[in-house]
Amino acid sequence: MFEREKKGERAVVLLPHARGDLDSESRADEFVELVRSAGAEVLERVRARVEKPSPKYYIGSGKAEELAEAVRAFEADLVLVDHTLTPVQERNLEALLKVRVVDRAGLILDIFAQRARSHEGKLEVELAQLKHMATRLVRGWTHLDTQRGGAIGNRGPGETQLETDRRLLAGRVKMLTQRLDKVQTQRTQQRRARMRNTVPRVALVGYTNAGKSTLFNAMTTGEVYAADQLFATLDPTVRRIEDLSCGPAVVADTVGFIRELPHDLVAAFRATLSEARDADLLLHVSDAADEERELLASVVNQVLAEIGAEDVPQLRVMNKIDLTDTQPVIKRDEHGMPQQVWLSAHTGVGLDLLREALGERLGGERVRASLQLPLSAGRMHARLASLGAIVSEKVDEDGWQLQLDAPRSVLAPLAGNSDAQARALRALINPE
Repeated sequence: MFEREKKGERAVVLLPHARGDLDSESRADEFVELVRSAGAEVLERVRARVEKPSPKYYIGSGKAEELAEAVRAFEADLVLVDHTLTPVQERNLEALLKVRVVDRAGLILDIFAQRARSHEGKLEVELAQLKHMATRLVRGWTHLDTQRGGAIGNRGPGETQLETDRRLLAGRVKMLTQRLDKVQTQRTQQRRARMRNTVPRVALVGYTNAGKSTLFNAMTTGEVYAADQLFATLDPTVRRIEDLSCGPAVVADTVGFIRELPHDLVAAFRATLSEARDADLLLHVSDAADEERELLASVVNQVLAEIGAEDVPQLRVMNKIDLTDTQPVIKRDEHGMPQQVWLSAHTGVGLDLLREALGERLGGERVRASLQLPLSAGRMHARLASLGAIVSEKVDEDGWQLQLDAPRSVLAPLAGNSDAQARALRALINPE
Protein backbone atom coordinates (compact mmCIF):
# COMPACT_ATOMS: atom_id res chain seq x y z
CA MET A 1 0.00 0.00 0.00
CA PHE A 2 1.13 3.59 -0.62
CA GLU A 3 -0.37 6.99 0.03
CA ARG A 4 -1.91 8.51 -3.10
CA GLU A 5 -1.10 12.13 -3.80
CA LYS A 6 -4.09 14.41 -3.32
CA LYS A 7 -3.06 16.70 -6.18
CA GLY A 8 -0.79 16.85 -9.18
CA GLU A 9 -1.57 16.59 -12.89
CA ARG A 10 1.88 15.83 -14.35
CA ALA A 11 1.35 12.66 -16.35
CA VAL A 12 3.27 9.97 -18.17
CA VAL A 13 1.09 8.44 -20.89
CA LEU A 14 1.21 4.72 -21.70
CA LEU A 15 0.13 3.93 -25.26
CA PRO A 16 -0.38 0.18 -25.88
CA HIS A 17 -0.79 -1.00 -29.49
CA ALA A 18 -0.91 -4.25 -31.42
CA ARG A 19 1.42 -5.32 -34.22
CA GLY A 20 0.35 -3.77 -37.51
CA ASP A 21 -2.20 -1.43 -35.91
CA LEU A 22 -2.66 1.10 -38.71
CA ASP A 23 -4.48 3.76 -36.69
CA SER A 24 -2.25 3.56 -33.60
CA GLU A 25 -0.72 7.00 -34.28
CA SER A 26 -4.06 8.81 -34.62
CA ARG A 27 -5.43 6.94 -31.63
CA ALA A 28 -2.37 7.98 -29.58
CA ASP A 29 -2.86 11.63 -30.60
CA GLU A 30 -6.53 11.41 -29.64
CA PHE A 31 -5.67 9.98 -26.22
CA VAL A 32 -3.10 12.72 -25.59
CA GLU A 33 -5.80 15.26 -26.50
CA LEU A 34 -8.10 13.53 -24.00
CA VAL A 35 -5.40 13.89 -21.34
CA ARG A 36 -5.03 17.59 -22.08
CA SER A 37 -8.80 18.03 -22.06
CA ALA A 38 -8.76 16.60 -18.53
CA GLY A 39 -6.28 19.30 -17.51
CA ALA A 40 -3.13 17.19 -17.22
CA GLU A 41 0.33 17.99 -18.57
CA VAL A 42 1.84 15.26 -20.73
CA LEU A 43 5.49 14.76 -19.74
CA GLU A 44 6.32 11.65 -21.76
CA ARG A 45 4.74 9.09 -24.08
CA VAL A 46 5.66 5.45 -23.51
CA ARG A 47 4.64 3.09 -26.30
CA ALA A 48 4.15 -0.62 -25.67
CA ARG A 49 3.40 -3.33 -28.21
CA VAL A 50 0.95 -5.77 -26.64
CA GLU A 51 0.28 -9.05 -28.45
CA LYS A 52 -1.05 -10.96 -25.46
CA PRO A 53 -2.07 -8.86 -22.42
CA SER A 54 -0.34 -9.74 -19.17
CA PRO A 55 -2.78 -10.59 -16.34
CA LYS A 56 -0.50 -8.76 -13.91
CA TYR A 57 0.27 -5.41 -15.58
CA TYR A 58 -1.47 -5.69 -18.99
CA ILE A 59 1.97 -4.83 -20.44
CA GLY A 60 5.06 -6.99 -20.00
CA SER A 61 7.18 -6.74 -16.87
CA GLY A 62 10.12 -5.26 -18.83
CA LYS A 63 7.94 -2.48 -20.25
CA ALA A 64 6.47 -1.93 -16.77
CA GLU A 65 10.01 -1.32 -15.42
CA GLU A 66 10.67 1.09 -18.30
CA LEU A 67 7.46 2.90 -17.39
CA ALA A 68 8.59 3.09 -13.74
CA GLU A 69 11.90 4.64 -14.83
CA ALA A 70 10.05 7.28 -16.87
CA VAL A 71 7.84 8.10 -13.88
CA ARG A 72 10.89 8.58 -11.65
CA ALA A 73 12.86 10.53 -14.26
CA PHE A 74 10.07 13.03 -14.95
CA GLU A 75 8.75 13.05 -11.36
CA ALA A 76 5.25 12.36 -12.63
CA ASP A 77 2.17 12.41 -10.39
CA LEU A 78 0.13 9.87 -12.35
CA VAL A 79 0.18 7.43 -15.26
CA LEU A 80 -2.64 7.42 -17.81
CA VAL A 81 -3.16 4.25 -19.86
CA ASP A 82 -4.87 4.22 -23.26
CA HIS A 83 -6.70 0.99 -22.57
CA THR A 84 -9.22 -0.41 -20.11
CA LEU A 85 -7.43 -2.14 -17.23
CA THR A 86 -8.80 -4.74 -14.87
CA PRO A 87 -8.89 -3.75 -11.18
CA VAL A 88 -6.00 -6.17 -10.50
CA GLN A 89 -3.84 -4.72 -13.27
CA GLU A 90 -4.52 -1.19 -12.04
CA ARG A 91 -3.58 -2.06 -8.43
CA ASN A 92 -0.42 -3.92 -9.48
CA LEU A 93 0.76 -1.01 -11.61
CA GLU A 94 0.11 1.44 -8.76
CA ALA A 95 2.10 -0.76 -6.37
CA LEU A 96 5.02 -0.85 -8.81
CA LEU A 97 4.97 2.79 -9.95
CA LYS A 98 4.02 4.38 -6.60
CA VAL A 99 1.76 6.88 -8.38
CA ARG A 100 -1.89 7.00 -9.39
CA VAL A 101 -2.81 4.89 -12.44
CA VAL A 102 -5.91 5.80 -14.44
CA ASP A 103 -7.11 3.82 -17.45
CA ARG A 104 -9.02 5.12 -20.49
CA ALA A 105 -12.45 4.60 -18.93
CA GLY A 106 -11.43 6.38 -15.72
CA LEU A 107 -10.02 9.32 -17.69
CA ILE A 108 -13.21 9.77 -19.72
CA LEU A 109 -15.27 9.58 -16.53
CA ASP A 110 -13.07 12.30 -15.01
CA ILE A 111 -13.58 14.58 -18.01
CA PHE A 112 -17.33 14.03 -17.85
CA ALA A 113 -17.28 14.89 -14.14
CA GLN A 114 -15.51 18.19 -14.93
CA ARG A 115 -17.88 19.15 -17.76
CA ALA A 116 -21.30 18.18 -16.39
CA ARG A 117 -23.28 21.31 -15.54
CA SER A 118 -26.93 20.32 -15.23
CA HIS A 119 -28.40 18.40 -12.31
CA GLU A 120 -29.18 15.51 -14.64
CA GLY A 121 -25.66 15.43 -16.08
CA LYS A 122 -24.07 15.40 -12.63
CA LEU A 123 -26.30 12.53 -11.52
CA GLU A 124 -25.43 10.53 -14.65
CA VAL A 125 -21.70 11.06 -14.20
CA GLU A 126 -21.75 10.17 -10.51
CA LEU A 127 -23.69 6.97 -11.22
CA ALA A 128 -21.16 5.93 -13.87
CA GLN A 129 -18.26 6.74 -11.53
CA LEU A 130 -19.74 4.69 -8.69
CA LYS A 131 -20.30 1.69 -10.95
CA HIS A 132 -16.70 1.98 -12.14
CA MET A 133 -15.45 2.35 -8.57
CA ALA A 134 -17.40 -0.65 -7.31
CA THR A 135 -15.01 -3.06 -9.05
CA ARG A 136 -11.97 -1.30 -7.60
CA LEU A 137 -12.64 -1.42 -3.87
CA VAL A 138 -9.85 -3.22 -2.02
CA ARG A 139 -9.45 -4.46 1.52
CA GLY A 140 -7.03 -1.95 3.01
CA TRP A 141 -8.35 -1.14 6.49
CA THR A 142 -8.63 -4.34 8.58
CA HIS A 143 -8.20 -2.23 11.71
CA LEU A 144 -11.63 -0.77 10.98
CA ASP A 145 -13.38 -4.16 11.12
CA THR A 146 -16.40 -4.13 13.45
CA GLN A 147 -18.73 -6.40 15.37
CA ARG A 148 -16.26 -9.09 16.43
CA GLY A 149 -17.82 -12.08 18.18
CA GLY A 150 -19.59 -15.35 17.65
CA ALA A 151 -19.51 -18.95 18.88
CA ILE A 152 -16.35 -20.87 19.76
CA GLY A 153 -14.27 -21.36 16.64
CA ASN A 154 -16.12 -18.62 14.77
CA ARG A 155 -14.77 -15.57 16.57
CA GLY A 156 -13.46 -13.22 13.91
CA PRO A 157 -14.16 -9.96 12.17
CA GLY A 158 -17.75 -9.06 11.55
CA GLU A 159 -18.52 -6.46 8.91
CA THR A 160 -15.25 -5.27 7.39
CA GLN A 161 -14.63 -1.74 6.18
CA LEU A 162 -14.68 -3.10 2.61
CA GLU A 163 -18.15 -4.56 3.13
CA THR A 164 -19.29 -1.28 4.69
CA ASP A 165 -17.98 0.64 1.66
CA ARG A 166 -19.75 -1.72 -0.71
CA ARG A 167 -23.02 -1.41 1.21
CA LEU A 168 -22.85 2.40 1.24
CA LEU A 169 -21.89 2.51 -2.43
CA ALA A 170 -24.78 0.19 -3.37
CA GLY A 171 -27.18 2.42 -1.46
CA ARG A 172 -25.92 5.51 -3.28
CA VAL A 173 -26.20 3.76 -6.66
CA LYS A 174 -29.81 2.77 -5.89
CA MET A 175 -30.69 6.34 -4.88
CA LEU A 176 -29.08 7.85 -8.02
CA THR A 177 -30.84 5.31 -10.23
CA GLN A 178 -34.20 6.28 -8.72
CA ARG A 179 -33.48 9.99 -9.27
CA LEU A 180 -32.48 9.38 -12.88
CA ASP A 181 -35.64 7.35 -13.44
CA LYS A 182 -37.60 10.46 -12.42
CA VAL A 183 -35.56 12.54 -14.86
CA GLN A 184 -36.24 9.98 -17.57
CA THR A 185 -39.98 10.24 -16.85
CA GLN A 186 -39.83 14.03 -17.11
CA ARG A 187 -37.94 13.86 -20.42
CA THR A 188 -40.45 11.33 -21.76
CA GLN A 189 -43.30 13.68 -20.89
CA GLN A 190 -41.50 16.56 -22.62
CA ARG A 191 -40.98 14.47 -25.76
CA ARG A 192 -44.64 13.41 -25.75
CA ALA A 193 -45.63 17.06 -25.53
CA ARG A 194 -43.46 17.81 -28.56
CA MET A 195 -45.00 14.85 -30.40
CA ARG A 196 -48.50 16.09 -29.57
CA ASN A 197 -47.52 19.38 -31.19
CA THR A 198 -46.46 17.32 -34.25
CA VAL A 199 -43.13 19.12 -34.41
CA PRO A 200 -40.38 17.05 -36.09
CA ARG A 201 -37.43 16.18 -33.85
CA VAL A 202 -33.81 16.37 -35.02
CA ALA A 203 -30.80 15.25 -32.97
CA LEU A 204 -27.18 16.15 -33.63
CA VAL A 205 -24.83 13.19 -33.20
CA GLY A 206 -21.20 12.64 -34.10
CA TYR A 207 -17.70 11.96 -32.92
CA THR A 208 -16.49 14.31 -30.23
CA ASN A 209 -14.95 17.56 -31.52
CA ALA A 210 -16.64 17.24 -34.93
CA GLY A 211 -18.29 20.65 -34.46
CA LYS A 212 -21.79 19.67 -33.30
CA SER A 213 -22.18 22.49 -30.77
CA THR A 214 -20.86 25.08 -33.25
CA LEU A 215 -23.37 23.83 -35.82
CA PHE A 216 -26.15 23.84 -33.20
CA ASN A 217 -25.42 27.49 -32.35
CA ALA A 218 -25.33 28.41 -36.05
CA MET A 219 -28.69 26.72 -36.73
CA THR A 220 -30.49 28.06 -33.65
CA THR A 221 -30.33 30.92 -31.20
CA GLY A 222 -28.72 28.59 -28.66
CA GLU A 223 -25.71 29.62 -26.62
CA VAL A 224 -24.14 26.19 -26.21
CA TYR A 225 -20.49 26.23 -25.14
CA ALA A 226 -18.27 25.31 -28.09
CA ALA A 227 -14.49 24.86 -28.01
CA ASP A 228 -11.73 22.99 -29.83
CA GLN A 229 -11.49 20.22 -27.24
CA LEU A 230 -12.93 16.77 -26.64
CA PHE A 231 -16.27 16.62 -24.81
CA ALA A 232 -16.65 20.42 -24.66
CA THR A 233 -20.34 19.97 -23.83
CA LEU A 234 -22.23 17.13 -22.17
CA ASP A 235 -25.69 18.33 -21.22
CA PRO A 236 -28.40 18.11 -23.89
CA THR A 237 -29.91 21.34 -25.16
CA VAL A 238 -33.12 21.57 -27.22
CA ARG A 239 -34.05 24.57 -29.38
CA ARG A 240 -36.78 25.30 -31.92
CA ILE A 241 -36.02 26.37 -35.49
CA GLU A 242 -38.62 28.02 -37.70
CA ASP A 243 -37.11 28.72 -41.13
CA LEU A 244 -37.60 25.30 -42.76
CA SER A 245 -39.78 24.54 -45.77
CA CYS A 246 -41.50 21.73 -43.83
CA GLY A 247 -42.43 24.04 -40.95
CA PRO A 248 -40.88 24.32 -37.47
CA ALA A 249 -38.73 21.62 -35.92
CA VAL A 250 -36.83 21.09 -32.67
CA VAL A 251 -33.11 20.35 -32.65
CA ALA A 252 -31.26 18.65 -29.79
CA ASP A 253 -27.50 18.78 -29.24
CA THR A 254 -26.14 15.57 -27.67
CA VAL A 255 -22.90 14.37 -26.13
CA GLY A 256 -20.09 13.46 -28.53
CA PHE A 257 -19.07 9.84 -29.01
CA ILE A 258 -15.57 8.36 -28.87
CA ARG A 259 -13.77 5.04 -29.28
CA GLU A 260 -14.42 2.62 -26.43
CA LEU A 261 -16.92 4.86 -24.66
CA PRO A 262 -17.29 3.21 -21.22
CA HIS A 263 -20.43 1.07 -21.03
CA ASP A 264 -21.25 2.55 -17.62
CA LEU A 265 -21.43 5.97 -19.28
CA VAL A 266 -23.65 4.71 -22.10
CA ALA A 267 -26.00 3.19 -19.51
CA ALA A 268 -25.94 6.24 -17.22
CA PHE A 269 -26.57 8.70 -20.05
CA ARG A 270 -29.67 6.89 -21.27
CA ALA A 271 -31.86 9.96 -20.62
CA THR A 272 -29.50 12.18 -22.63
CA LEU A 273 -28.98 9.71 -25.46
CA SER A 274 -32.71 9.03 -25.74
CA GLU A 275 -32.91 12.36 -27.59
CA ALA A 276 -31.12 10.55 -30.43
CA ARG A 277 -33.14 7.35 -30.10
CA ASP A 278 -36.50 9.15 -30.26
CA ALA A 279 -35.60 11.62 -33.04
CA ASP A 280 -37.24 11.66 -36.47
CA LEU A 281 -33.90 12.43 -38.11
CA LEU A 282 -30.26 12.32 -36.99
CA LEU A 283 -27.78 14.89 -38.23
CA HIS A 284 -24.58 12.85 -38.22
CA VAL A 285 -21.84 15.47 -38.05
CA SER A 286 -18.34 14.55 -39.28
CA ASP A 287 -15.10 16.49 -39.60
CA ALA A 288 -14.56 16.77 -43.36
CA ALA A 289 -10.88 17.59 -42.81
CA ASP A 290 -10.23 14.36 -40.88
CA GLU A 291 -8.76 11.60 -43.04
CA GLU A 292 -10.29 8.99 -40.70
CA ARG A 293 -13.79 10.41 -40.80
CA GLU A 294 -15.33 7.18 -42.12
CA LEU A 295 -13.71 5.12 -39.36
CA LEU A 296 -14.96 7.58 -36.74
CA ALA A 297 -18.42 7.54 -38.34
CA SER A 298 -18.52 3.77 -37.86
CA VAL A 299 -17.70 4.28 -34.15
CA VAL A 300 -20.68 6.66 -33.88
CA ASN A 301 -22.95 4.12 -35.57
CA GLN A 302 -21.80 1.42 -33.14
CA VAL A 303 -22.80 3.58 -30.15
CA LEU A 304 -26.12 4.40 -31.84
CA ALA A 305 -26.74 0.67 -32.17
CA GLU A 306 -25.98 0.24 -28.44
CA ILE A 307 -28.71 2.71 -27.50
CA GLY A 308 -31.25 1.38 -30.02
CA ALA A 309 -31.04 4.27 -32.51
CA GLU A 310 -29.52 2.38 -35.46
CA ASP A 311 -32.78 2.53 -37.46
CA VAL A 312 -33.34 6.29 -37.13
CA PRO A 313 -32.87 7.97 -40.55
CA GLN A 314 -29.62 9.95 -40.91
CA LEU A 315 -28.53 13.03 -42.84
CA ARG A 316 -24.74 13.21 -42.97
CA VAL A 317 -23.25 16.67 -42.35
CA MET A 318 -19.64 17.07 -43.49
CA ASN A 319 -18.48 20.01 -41.37
CA LYS A 320 -15.29 22.13 -41.40
CA ILE A 321 -14.97 22.41 -45.20
CA ASP A 322 -13.19 25.73 -44.54
CA LEU A 323 -10.18 23.54 -43.69
CA THR A 324 -10.40 21.76 -47.06
CA ASP A 325 -10.73 22.70 -50.73
CA THR A 326 -14.34 21.42 -50.89
CA GLN A 327 -17.23 23.68 -51.88
CA PRO A 328 -20.63 23.63 -50.10
CA VAL A 329 -22.95 21.14 -51.78
CA ILE A 330 -25.90 18.80 -51.21
CA LYS A 331 -25.23 15.22 -52.31
CA ARG A 332 -28.35 13.21 -53.16
CA ASP A 333 -29.21 9.54 -53.66
CA GLU A 334 -30.63 8.02 -56.86
CA HIS A 335 -34.14 9.18 -55.85
CA GLY A 336 -33.03 12.80 -55.38
CA MET A 337 -33.24 12.68 -51.57
CA PRO A 338 -30.48 14.60 -49.70
CA GLN A 339 -27.92 12.26 -48.11
CA GLN A 340 -24.96 14.57 -47.38
CA VAL A 341 -24.47 18.30 -46.86
CA TRP A 342 -20.97 19.78 -47.03
CA LEU A 343 -20.66 23.02 -45.06
CA SER A 344 -18.71 25.02 -42.48
CA ALA A 345 -20.54 25.81 -39.26
CA HIS A 346 -17.67 28.13 -38.24
CA THR A 347 -17.96 30.43 -41.28
CA GLY A 348 -21.65 29.80 -42.01
CA VAL A 349 -20.98 28.66 -45.58
CA GLY A 350 -23.53 26.02 -46.63
CA LEU A 351 -25.98 26.51 -43.76
CA ASP A 352 -28.68 27.48 -46.27
CA LEU A 353 -28.12 24.14 -48.01
CA LEU A 354 -28.55 22.33 -44.68
CA ARG A 355 -31.88 24.07 -44.08
CA GLU A 356 -32.97 23.12 -47.60
CA ALA A 357 -31.98 19.48 -47.05
CA LEU A 358 -33.69 19.39 -43.64
CA GLY A 359 -36.90 20.72 -45.14
CA GLU A 360 -36.87 18.02 -47.80
CA ARG A 361 -35.97 15.17 -45.46
CA LEU A 362 -38.38 16.12 -42.68
CA GLY A 363 -41.17 16.82 -45.15
CA GLY A 364 -40.62 13.44 -46.79
CA GLU A 365 -40.41 11.63 -43.46
CA ARG A 366 -43.82 12.86 -42.30
CA VAL A 367 -47.31 11.72 -43.27
CA ARG A 368 -49.94 14.43 -43.60
CA ALA A 369 -53.27 12.93 -44.69
CA SER A 370 -56.90 12.19 -43.79
CA LEU A 371 -57.99 8.87 -42.30
CA GLN A 372 -61.52 7.57 -41.77
CA LEU A 373 -61.94 5.26 -38.77
CA PRO A 374 -65.16 3.48 -37.77
CA LEU A 375 -66.36 3.81 -34.17
CA SER A 376 -65.36 0.18 -33.63
CA ALA A 377 -61.69 1.14 -34.14
CA GLY A 378 -61.37 2.77 -30.73
CA ARG A 379 -58.04 1.13 -29.98
CA MET A 380 -56.46 2.49 -33.19
CA HIS A 381 -57.87 5.95 -32.42
CA ALA A 382 -56.47 5.85 -28.89
CA ARG A 383 -53.00 4.83 -30.07
CA LEU A 384 -52.91 7.57 -32.72
CA ALA A 385 -53.94 10.09 -30.08
CA SER A 386 -51.30 8.90 -27.60
CA LEU A 387 -48.62 9.31 -30.29
CA GLY A 388 -49.72 12.89 -30.96
CA ALA A 389 -50.50 12.03 -34.58
CA ILE A 390 -54.00 13.58 -34.68
CA VAL A 391 -54.12 17.26 -35.66
CA SER A 392 -57.92 17.51 -35.76
CA GLU A 393 -60.94 15.21 -35.82
CA LYS A 394 -64.66 15.15 -36.47
CA VAL A 395 -67.07 12.52 -35.16
CA ASP A 396 -70.38 11.47 -36.69
CA GLU A 397 -72.43 8.29 -37.04
CA ASP A 398 -69.89 6.93 -39.54
CA GLY A 399 -66.95 7.25 -37.13
CA TRP A 400 -63.92 9.54 -36.85
CA GLN A 401 -62.64 11.72 -39.67
CA LEU A 402 -59.01 12.35 -38.68
CA GLN A 403 -56.35 14.72 -39.95
CA LEU A 404 -52.98 13.11 -39.32
CA ASP A 405 -49.54 14.69 -39.14
CA ALA A 406 -46.80 12.42 -37.78
CA PRO A 407 -43.43 10.88 -38.70
CA ARG A 408 -43.68 7.88 -40.98
CA SER A 409 -41.61 5.85 -38.49
CA VAL A 410 -44.17 6.53 -35.72
CA LEU A 411 -47.16 5.39 -37.79
CA ALA A 412 -45.47 2.33 -39.34
CA PRO A 413 -45.88 0.01 -36.28
CA LEU A 414 -49.64 0.66 -36.28
CA ALA A 415 -49.92 -0.45 -39.89
CA GLY A 416 -48.58 -3.95 -39.35
CA ASN A 417 -51.89 -5.76 -38.74
CA SER A 418 -54.20 -7.25 -41.36
CA ASP A 419 -57.41 -5.44 -40.40
CA ALA A 420 -59.01 -2.81 -42.61
CA GLN A 421 -57.84 0.15 -40.50
CA ALA A 422 -54.21 -1.01 -40.61
CA ARG A 423 -54.43 -1.50 -44.38
CA ALA A 424 -55.84 2.02 -44.78
CA LEU A 425 -53.03 3.45 -42.68
CA ARG A 426 -50.49 1.43 -44.66
CA ALA A 427 -51.79 2.97 -47.86
CA LEU A 428 -51.21 6.45 -46.43
CA ILE A 429 -47.67 5.63 -45.30
CA ASN A 430 -46.64 3.95 -48.55
CA PRO A 431 -48.74 5.43 -51.36
CA GLU A 432 -48.32 3.80 -54.77
